[in-house]
Amino acid sequence: MTGRARARGRLPRQAHALPAVGDAPVQQGVTGQLRGRRQPQQQPQQQLQQPQQQLQQLHVPPAQSQEPGGHGHLPGYEGVLQESRPKGFSGKMIKLTTNHFRLTSRPQWALYQYHVGYSPEMEARRLRSALLFQHEETIGRTHAFDGCILFLPKKLDNKVTELFSRTRNGEDVKITVTLTNELPPTSPTCLQFYNIIFRRLLKMLNLQQIGRNYYNPSDPVSIPNHRLMVWLGFTSSILQYEENIMLCADVSHKVLREETVLDTMHSIHSQVGEERFRDTCAKELIGLIVLTKYNNRTYRIDDIDWDNNPKGTFRKSDGSEMSFVEYYKKQYNIEISDWMQPVLISQMKRRRGNIQGPVALIPELCSLTGLTDKMRSDFNMMKDLAIHTRLPPEQRQRELGRLLTYIQKDDNVQKELRNWGLSFDYKSVSFTGRVVQGEKIFQSGTMFDYNPQFADWTKETRGVPLIRAVPMDSWLLIYTRRNYDVANTLLQSLFKVTPSMGIRMNKPNMIEVDDRTETYLRVLQQRVTPDTNIVVCILSSSRKDKYDAIKKYLCTDCPIPSQCVLARTLSKPQTIMTVATKIALQMNCKMGGELWSVEIPLKQVMIVGIDCYHDTVSGKQSIAGFVASLNQPVTRWFSRCVVQSRGQELVDGIKACLQTALRNWSKWNKCLPSRIFVYRDGVGDGQLNTLVNYEVPQFLDCLKSIGTDYSPRLTVIVVKKRVGARFFAEIGGGLRNPPPGTVVDTVVTRPEWYDFFIVSQTVKNGCVAPTHYNVVYDTSQLKPDHVQRLTYKLCHMYYNWSGIIRVPAPCQYAHKLAFLVGQSIHREPNLMLSDRLYYL
Repeated sequence: MTGRARARGRLPRQAHALPAVGDAPVQQGVTGQLRGRRQPQQQPQQQLQQPQQQLQQLHVPPAQSQEPGGHGHLPGYEGVLQESRPKGFSGKMIKLTTNHFRLTSRPQWALYQYHVGYSPEMEARRLRSALLFQHEETIGRTHAFDGCILFLPKKLDNKVTELFSRTRNGEDVKITVTLTNELPPTSPTCLQFYNIIFRRLLKMLNLQQIGRNYYNPSDPVSIPNHRLMVWLGFTSSILQYEENIMLCADVSHKVLREETVLDTMHSIHSQVGEERFRDTCAKELIGLIVLTKYNNRTYRIDDIDWDNNPKGTFRKSDGSEMSFVEYYKKQYNIEISDWMQPVLISQMKRRRGNIQGPVALIPELCSLTGLTDKMRSDFNMMKDLAIHTRLPPEQRQRELGRLLTYIQKDDNVQKELRNWGLSFDYKSVSFTGRVVQGEKIFQSGTMFDYNPQFADWTKETRGVPLIRAVPMDSWLLIYTRRNYDVANTLLQSLFKVTPSMGIRMNKPNMIEVDDRTETYLRVLQQRVTPDTNIVVCILSSSRKDKYDAIKKYLCTDCPIPSQCVLARTLSKPQTIMTVATKIALQMNCKMGGELWSVEIPLKQVMIVGIDCYHDTVSGKQSIAGFVASLNQPVTRWFSRCVVQSRGQELVDGIKACLQTALRNWSKWNKCLPSRIFVYRDGVGDGQLNTLVNYEVPQFLDCLKSIGTDYSPRLTVIVVKKRVGARFFAEIGGGLRNPPPGTVVDTVVTRPEWYDFFIVSQTVKNGCVAPTHYNVVYDTSQLKPDHVQRLTYKLCHMYYNWSGIIRVPAPCQYAHKLAFLVGQSIHREPNLMLSDRLYYL
């Protein structure tokens, strides 16, 4: 299976022992755990310049070779013998219910897998299915087809079977069915088959597929005040978990706007007129996701072809040309009414057949989906929408229960299941999780407890001096004439809140400017000096171009921390003190201050966070944010960005980032770290092997290049926020969200991984989502308890929120950095800012 980050249960190929990477010992009784398949040959070591020699002169901690119980990595082994899966034991037990359902029976006979090809090529999945199912006397009534792959419980007479069908328009189509695989009941490919069957069951229940999920368009929820419509749907996946194959099902919602792209174009034209029409359309529409109801697919608008229209033609796969009007009439029996509208372009690659290139879409056939930034900033709209989309635990489980009841009571669905020998347990899985102990918050020598129910310590730490308060001796406050009163209100509020924090603040250099981007930039060029601590800009609106220009100049050309504040944020007298407090804390962080800490028992440990952001504006580059801790309390951070080529997810420049981070660590601590933890965000299951075989060797190569006697313990953990699993605490006969600190490392984890879930945050509405952690490489020799506790501790260390967040702080810092660069700066920030949290 793809995405397997660690094999287990198989003997190694070689009989002779190999030394573990990083010189981590492997005891004879327990073989080290391989996370990933065979690694490629290590890249040749690149010579470090002068900084490398400086590192080699520093104290290098010895490898702690006598620690028992490790999970080392044996390079070159295809599989390992593992006696037991690592689990944690600390914490208070809690009874949990999940959204997983066991598969109680499955086929005990061979399955036959076929590839189905069409000539001429048929794009519509429904049409492909209809043409194939005309031949049920040949393929049989029991079959599973996803538009390309066909599963049958019987073997056809010939390896290649040719069938001939005819469309409603009288077009003859040749169908070629080719045997590609014979699958025993134990084959992992059977999981793909089970997923196809379950999706077929959802289709039999009249649910419509949109993207990967299925929705019920016949029972939409209308929100007329905001011209929105919500379709209730479900996500589903069937996988091999710890002890059973299980279905993971969850509720999903598709938000549709009751207008097409053409409606929006007409609205824009009436607002801005002909002169600005095209530019405004491009600004408003490019980047939006649309739904085409004729095939229930979603596309991203990447461009607008104003020189084309529905009367224009395109080349089909057989070389013939056809107009869009003819195509939609022939394929979908749809008549296009406006023949003069432009054509939308989506760069999504077509995967069927040999057809490549962009997809052309007709605006009147495209429904807008999702929410714009303007909509998201509308409090009333989001509140009305949340009523229907943020379901509490019991209601969420009720909706799932309704789905399973429909499956259980529908005769056709049950017949389909019986034909394939499949059955499900319709009761969700229950098991025991653990709630780890809450953390103590340390701030300037004072220790605080917080209410675990709220996972927030804002009230407890109010009025207490910060760990490190940076004085504001010389700073600028820039505002427009109409925001003069707002600027003074902010200044007076800052003077009230900063003394209790320990921040010494002088009066700023207040500068009034015209509300134009070039005026802001001119003032910055003239008034910012090397002695300036920070620049505060009060902006009249959320215009992105102005914000981007300010950030780009102050992050690259003139490296000074900056704080941009919207005037409307400061306009409510009842919240101004709270807002001023948050602004003061954020400014202190950006200048190199430290707010609070938690106890980190491990010594000489460096924590690294990596995340990626795909920049769709500046040449579609990818930005990799790299953040590494600099001190023992993990309160100061080094950061660096790597700008990558188009659409690339895995990081190429990790080696250079880590080398620079180690240099900075050595300057702060006069030695090198003995342990390195890497939290890697933004990696899907299918990329795990690539990460293990490509990124991890860069880390190892970098560590070797520091010196032959430098062998720190390395742990690489993939962080995944988008997970289908949900956990509900069984409390008082009902279901509730589990408390922060809930850890799950049994039953719903994967047998081939060393993985666990943590619910670290709390939510006011809806269901809390757990975060999934997968330890893909580990020579730390720490118990799972310790890895889980360290991970949870780091969720307390994000300085932009005085509470627990969903991911470890270095991941969120890396995300904020990559987002700022990808959205506003579009090039690597000045390294003079690298030891400050300027991107908060």
